Amino acid sequence: MTPSELHHFLAGLVKRELTLSAMIWGAPGIGKSSIVAAVAAGAGIELVDVRLSQLAPTDLRGLPVPRHPQGEGVGTSVWYPPEFLPRGGRGILFLDELNMAPPSMQGVAQQLILDRRVGSYTVPEGWFIWAAGNRKEDKASVFEMPAPLANRFLHVQVQVDFDSFKSHALTIGIPEQLMAFLSFRTELLHKVDATRPNWPSPRSWMMASRLMEAGLPIDAAVGDAAAAEYRAYLAVYRTLPDLDGIIDGQGDSVEFPTEMSTRYAVTIGLVMRSDTAKRALNALKWMARKAPPEWTQRCTVDMLAHLERLGERGRFCQEAARSLPQVWDFVQRVVPALRAA
Repeated sequence: MTPSELHHFLAGLVKRELTLSAMIWGAPGIGKSSIVAAVAAGAGIELVDVRLSQLAPTDLRGLPVPRHPQGEGVGTSVWYPPEFLPRGGRGILFLDELNMAPPSMQGVAQQLILDRRVGSYTVPEGWFIWAAGNRKEDKASVFEMPAPLANRFLHVQVQVDFDSFKSHALTIGIPEQLMAFLSFRTELLHKVDATRPNWPSPRSWMMASRLMEAGLPIDAAVGDAAAAEYRAYLAVYRTLPDLDGIIDGQGDSVEFPTEMSTRYAVTIGLVMRSDTAKRALNALKWMARKAPPEWTQRCTVDMLAHLERLGERGRFCQEAARSLPQVWDFVQRVVPALRAA
């Protein structure tokens, strides 16, 4: 599955109240945890994120506390569960790094997943139990998952997908230059380097985005090689046409560039600088006149995600339907919900 498909699948489990345990497999840094958090936020339910690799069995089972009977007799002990486990409401109990936990810890988790209880604790109704882990081929320090535990899960594999990353990045807003660079060098979105602690991944590029906004170098997040390529790419921005003039409707004399790296910078730049439906329409009118159809379509898809974040997509669609029929036809094909608009 792509990250977008995983989000849709997990959201479907919540919407249909299917409390089936799910195990999410994927390489480190591709956003498994953030997808689960986004699903919980979208559904308006709680999220309890438990990193099993950082816990001991008693941290999950709880501590035995002696109970002394009144009068004669042998005392007993009662397990006091940890405070982080949910007691009510509705939400997702997310057991992250499940297969990085030692076998003793996985055994306690197995009881929680199998019986929805451990010690004296019972998972409340309305709570989903999901887990995530890395694969052996990701060179992560993982333990083999016991077959009885594995058989209790739905298993979903999530793969790195640039379109999913770009859609998410456009909705939350990351620096224009970084988005253009990754659009041009998609292979650097996720490139594991087992010999170094810092390497490019969707997670580390998000960290790099925050460093950029603070005016700091990004090497510490994505590694020296990727950071050096990014800095070299910034030279492209000295050759860009007047993007602000284009989105203000003054691009008649400007031609679409021929060099590939510059095309990515122009397309992403037009999207991220279009802060109103009118300016977005000007950008796409220019693209429709000047650029090959595949670049106009690429720009339209990204523009829709960007305008959704700004709350301008509805106004844009109304204007596009009247004044830009070739773009509106494509919009209706890529967004089925708009076909009846």
